This record gives sequence, C-alpha cells and structure tokens, in this order.
Amino acid sequence: MLTIETVFSEEELNNFISVNELINFLHTYLDKFGDSKEAIEKCIRYTFSKESGKGGFILLGFIDKSLVGAVVMNNTGMSGYIPENVLVYVAVNSNFRNRGIGGQLVEKAINTSMGNVKLHVEYDNPAKRLYERLGFENKYAEMRFTKEVK
Repeated sequence: MLTIETVFSEEELNNFISVNELINFLHTYLDKFGDSKEAIEKCIRYTFSKESGKGGFILLGFIDKSLVGAVVMNNTGMSGYIPENVLVYVAVNSNFRNRGIGGQLVEKAINTSMGNVKLHVEYDNPAKRLYERLGFENKYAEMRFTKEVK
C-alpha cells in the first residue's frame, strides 16, 4: 500500500531521506527526461525557500518504508497569467511503474497545491498520457532561446 508524505522543508525531508538521497532518486528515475543533479538540487532548494514568491512542497511515496516515487512542486509567485504552481518533477522507481503510483502522487500534488498547476512534458514521454487523463491540456508550445556562452 502506498503511503504519501508531504514535505515543506529540509528538516521535514530529513525525517524520511536526505536531500542527496532525493537528488539521486530523481536523477535515476527521471532517466532521459530528467536534469543534472545540480539542477535537481537547485529546484529542491527553491522548493524549500522562504523568500516571497518562492517555495513549494515535495511528495514522497513509500511502499513498506521504501521510497518508490517523488514529486516536486514549485510555487511560481504569480497568478492569473501564469499558473501559481509548476509541477517540476514526477519520478517513480522503474520497478514500481504501471501501478498507479505516479497518478496518485500527481493527484495529491494537485489537491495539495493552492491555485492552478502547469508542467512541462516532452512529447515522447510516456507519462504525457497520464497527465492528459488527469485533466492537463496542451495549451501552449514552449519555445526557448539558448544564449551561447562566450
């Protein structure tokens, strides 16, 4: 049975796992759809920030005291024209996929957040179908300009 813990600070996180264990979990199970460990850590630090307009929460999914899934939700500090929350990471241990764990975590994240939620998902990510089933819509095409480092 899945148990989901909601974490709002590093102190709370340390009751379950360390920041480094979470970074390693996300880096491993986000696989090719993830970011570098440095970027993941930066996101987690943003999540735990007490600065105005920042913050968020992390959901940890456990089965028999083993971490099997995690979600990182960041506050955007905005509303109206940009959703108040961005679901940054959703990761499920590959040995526990296709059991509804990701769906339960995302539903809990939506219910825990205040305001609207957005996420970025690559077109070839199999999780895209899950997000669509949960009611996410493809409203915009994201375009990025990357400046060259000189």
